[in-house]
Amino acid sequence: MNKTKRREILERLRADNPEPKSELEYSNPFELLVAVTLSAQATDVGVNKATRKLFPVANTPEAIVALGVEGLKEYIKTIGLYNSKANNVYKLSQILIEKHNSQVPESLEALVALPGVGRKTANVVLNCAFGWPTIAVDTHIFRVSNRTKFAMGKDVDAVEAKLEKVVPKEFKVDVHHWLILHGRYVCVARKPKCGSCLIEDLCEFKEKIDL
Repeated sequence: MNKTKRREILERLRADNPEPKSELEYSNPFELLVAVTLSAQATDVGVNKATRKLFPVANTPEAIVALGVEGLKEYIKTIGLYNSKANNVYKLSQILIEKHNSQVPESLEALVALPGVGRKTANVVLNCAFGWPTIAVDTHIFRVSNRTKFAMGKDVDAVEAKLEKVVPKEFKVDVHHWLILHGRYVCVARKPKCGSCLIEDLCEFKEKIDL
C-alpha cells in the first residue's frame, strides 16, 4: 500500500470520528490502568460492567490494597482470568504506593515493570491518559492492518513497528482508536462488512464481502 492511499484512509477515519475515545470507562490514569489490565482476553463491555461497581468503592492504589485480593475478586469475578487479574491489580497497586507515590508513571519502562502490564497495556495508558502518540496493537488492529495491507506484520510487535513508521505524526495519537473501532464494528473477524465500509475502495483485501 502506498503513502497516498494510507493518508486517504486516515483522513476518512478522522473525518468520520474526529475525537475517538477508548470504550473503557475511567476518570483518572489509575482507573484506566486497572481497566486495561482487566480487559486482557475480555470485552470492554464486560470490564465496564465490573468497574462500574468497583471504582465507586476503590479507585486508588490505597483503596485496592485495603480491599485485598479476595475483596477485589468479588467485584471482578465476571471477567475471564479474574483470579490472576486480581493478584496483578493488587500487586501493581502496592508497587505504585511504594515506588511511585501512588501515581501511575508516565514511562513505558516503569509501566511494563508492573505485574500484568505488557507493552500493549502500557501503550494504551500512555496514549489515553497522557496523550502520547503510542500505538497499542491488539487483535483488532493486527487483523485490520494485515487484511487491508495498511501495515503488514507477522506479529503484533512487527505491526506496531510498521505503523510507527508509516503513520504520519498528525494521526498518531488517534490511529489506534480508529483501527480498533474499525476492527470491532466493520472489519470484523469472520465476515468483514465490506459493503458498509468507508475505506472499501482503498482497502487491498482481495476477498471483499458485500455486507
